[in-house]
Amino acid sequence: MNDSPTLKGREIVLAVTGSIAAVESIRLAHALRRKGAMVQAVMSRAACGIIHPDALTYATGRPVVTAITGLVEHVTFCGEGGSADLLLIAPATANTLCKIASGIDDTPVTTFATTAIGRGMPVVVAPAMHESMFRHPGVAGCLETMKKWGIVTVGPKREEGKAKIADIDEILLICERELLGKPLEGCHMLVTSGPCREPVDDVRVLTTRSSGLMGRALAMQAFRLGARVTVVHRDRFPLVENVHAGDAGTMMSEVLRICSTDPVDLFVSAAAVSDFRPRPIPGKIPGGGPATIHLDPLPKIISEVVNRHHIPTIAFKVSGDPLPAGKAMLAESIGLVVANEPSVMGEEKTRVTILMKDGSSREVAGSKESVAEEILSSAMEIFSLTGK
Repeated sequence: MNDSPTLKGREIVLAVTGSIAAVESIRLAHALRRKGAMVQAVMSRAACGIIHPDALTYATGRPVVTAITGLVEHVTFCGEGGSADLLLIAPATANTLCKIASGIDDTPVTTFATTAIGRGMPVVVAPAMHESMFRHPGVAGCLETMKKWGIVTVGPKREEGKAKIADIDEILLICERELLGKPLEGCHMLVTSGPCREPVDDVRVLTTRSSGLMGRALAMQAFRLGARVTVVHRDRFPLVENVHAGDAGTMMSEVLRICSTDPVDLFVSAAAVSDFRPRPIPGKIPGGGPATIHLDPLPKIISEVVNRHHIPTIAFKVSGDPLPAGKAMLAESIGLVVANEPSVMGEEKTRVTILMKDGSSREVAGSKESVAEEILSSAMEIFSLTGK
């Protein structure tokens, strides 16, 4: 999770309804505040029967709204000229969703929602209920109505016969995306991430120390900024299109397939792809003695993308002397190179030099998330990337 204060100066109304998932609202409030947001909680009467308002008062640092009074709290925060930037309803029950879609406001939460929707401010809902309720055509129809109004739904996770509230990380990402202006909306970003594993025998693989954290950070930052993101890798990231690739050959074929069938605006080659592929040995190489492994060079995915499709590209260069090597890559029509030494590979924090085709460069150090922000900021500048 990116703990940088991306929501600093933003005020979010956290509206809680009567689902057992209301117990997660304490953690959610803390997570929003760690992002820098000011959080104002509002609770329905049913929610107050699940968690005590004092718990959210403690988590937000503000008195919780449990009833609409003569202070017209809904207008103060969500009306025209109101102080709030976003209304987040988490968890949102089937009852509350259908009331909102029907324009009914008979609880503090639904009154806040009616006011926010009328104002046109961002509204995010995180449904939580039994799966049979979520499948009800009336609930589905209400969610579709709300979607047409511009309301964003995050989740739910459908497991154990329940439509559970989305993970907090996903809710945060959606809130960030709604509040950061979506400068990359309409752009399709293709990211390769993590290590590849090349089989040596039926047991062993040749790989690198890459953790995939930088690829993940870049994919999540692109999503925050409004891009549509496709990631080719071994893992699974939230809220993006995940394409599985465990070895370099599969990664190459998947990347070229995507570039040929789904126009890509920016290619980010963050994966630590093997330079060599062992000639696989059937069975298991016996232990206890020396063994010889033949390594054959692998074609460069990045070269194929640049030469075949001429897509704006961010390259990564890991080398004991990364700056000359990175500058050499810039000469190959790659617009931006992130150069770093092998010692930072696999670590949670990193230090890199961002080299750009206009001859400028900048050194950046810190968490993978903060470095990803700098990389994409530089890319938007050098490639003139804007939303479409």
